[in-house]
Amino acid sequence: MPLAVCCVSHSPLLELPGPTPELRAEIGVALDRAAEFVRDFGPDLIVTFSPDHYNGFFYRTMPPFCVGTAATGVGDYGTHAGPLDVPGELATELAESVLADGVDVALSTAMEVDHGTVQPLQRLLGSATAVPVVPIFVNAVAVPLGPLRRTAALGAAVGKFLSGLDRRVLIIGSGGLSHDPPVPTLATATGPIRERIVHGGTMTTEQRAARTAAVVTAAREFAAAQESTAAPEPVGGAALRPLNPQWDNAFLDLVDSGGLAEVTGWDNAEVTAVAGASAHEIRTWVAAFAALAHQGPYRTTARYYRAAPALIAGFAVRAALPADPHPSDGGHP
Repeated sequence: MPLAVCCVSHSPLLELPGPTPELRAEIGVALDRAAEFVRDFGPDLIVTFSPDHYNGFFYRTMPPFCVGTAATGVGDYGTHAGPLDVPGELATELAESVLADGVDVALSTAMEVDHGTVQPLQRLLGSATAVPVVPIFVNAVAVPLGPLRRTAALGAAVGKFLSGLDRRVLIIGSGGLSHDPPVPTLATATGPIRERIVHGGTMTTEQRAARTAAVVTAAREFAAAQESTAAPEPVGGAALRPLNPQWDNAFLDLVDSGGLAEVTGWDNAEVTAVAGASAHEIRTWVAAFAALAHQGPYRTTARYYRAAPALIAGFAVRAALPADPHPSDGGHP
């Protein structure tokens, strides 16, 4: 049955002070066009591929992939706090199908999701609970990471399952392109920060406020450094890699042309070196487009890209439908 894809970058800075009105407006227009695409498609089920930023998944148990049969938004950065509308039985069937196809995926009956999952739902659908959603976590932050080809295999297995449903399914991939925000690492974190990324726990209002303030400060300093002709200063105690628009556009060109096979051959260490530690969020895009490609060639629309230092991210939007959809599938001429 009909599938469609909408991949978007996310950023806590979209809801925080820092970005200029011009940047907010430009990105707002791009997201509005993507939302129009979603409305025209009219999904009755959403499947999201999204990362986590040590809000729901921690090193105490860090799966590469996880399907949620129930999920709650943690409410970070002004996003939805509370339960999502997850069809638990269907999510379980999806996980069983993916496992049967040889892709190891964990199951969570109490998944906690952050802005990486919730912000696209709110921006594209107006509400995080507007349409039933099956959330799929894709680890893109906590090293070690598996090869990109396994992410593509996950997407293809999900696409196979979804193609057999009598539903109109929108697949969302949520992730930035090149970016290297000051996310803690297991190798260097100490004290309370290490305790947080290993064991987790509910953050207090004060802790969330402190994290938000740190993000705003880091973005301001990073944007200033990018605009300066002087040597970049460390941000938050560490030098952040600059954005890489050339790499971003090369990735988007491969997405547009159906060149996922080339992307899945990329080396993880090279991605980090040229595009930043959080550029691995492209895994969510790879999974989403691999799911759609299971039905055959696709065509992209709602194209947008901007290197946005004020968001510490290469920010992009892509929507896609099968290349030759039947009219009954909601295709556009």
